[in-house]
Amino acid sequence: MPGFQPTVAVLTALPLEYKAVQAHLTDVRKREHPRGTRAAIGQLPGTPWSVALVEMGEGTLTAAALTERVMTWLEPQAVLFVGVAGGLKSDIGLGDVVVATKVYGIHGGKETPEGFLVRPEAWRASHRLTAAAREALRDDPHAHLKPIAAGDVVLAAPESALAEHLRRHYNDAAAIEMEGSGVVSAVDLAGGDALVIRGISDRADADKSRTDGEGWQPRAAENAAAAAVAVLRELRPFRGGRVGGSDREVEDSEEGPHRGATGATYGGDHLDFRGSTFNGPFVAKRVDRER
Repeated sequence: MPGFQPTVAVLTALPLEYKAVQAHLTDVRKREHPRGTRAAIGQLPGTPWSVALVEMGEGTLTAAALTERVMTWLEPQAVLFVGVAGGLKSDIGLGDVVVATKVYGIHGGKETPEGFLVRPEAWRASHRLTAAAREALRDDPHAHLKPIAAGDVVLAAPESALAEHLRRHYNDAAAIEMEGSGVVSAVDLAGGDALVIRGISDRADADKSRTDGEGWQPRAAENAAAAAVAVLRELRPFRGGRVGGSDREVEDSEEGPHRGATGATYGGDHLDFRGSTFNGPFVAKRVDRER
């Protein structure tokens, strides 16, 4: 389809995360949803991607609602949620990046006389996006593909009940943040591909205010944005559908004969209506002329 350019949505919660991603884009223009949501649409140089950048604000419910809106409004081929998080592992340093292979929703459970019974929720990252991340970040010692935990809470006390809850029930989580479960659950319900990429800006402990004051948030956001760009440089657009019960990339050359679903080749003159929309009758007229 002439002029076709696939879109990927990059979502952030905070202004500094938004600015870190925006710094990589060119030819940025603004779009506004009828209900007021704003998106900056830009090009990512060196890739086929048009990037729709949206700052959603904080909170899981907000993230879920606005992610669903972005999915139906902009129809992205993939969604990346990019920003900062608190680190939960001593071997992952400040400024390192965690790409979530799995996102835990940490607040599900049942309170009983015997104690709190965990009813965990988890969403696995898109295999297509995870494979691109592994390829793009394989040689980066500061990038880690690990599970993360998500909940509507800021953790700043390593000896708290929440910290113990994470150690006991989600002890493979490498980071904690607030909105990831809302994003990935909304994308999952829409049948899409999502990936959460977080830069470590603090240790989720009492020193959080100090590390924030030392400028680790913008540094972590910049590193997460750079990792997201690396993933998009590796990721190939998917312009296909389900054929024969399996996903495959569909050939879409603009010139020459085209193949049908059975593999037959159409020769001679033809009309290609792929991606077209008609709001009224379509009339074709053939005009013979010398070639």
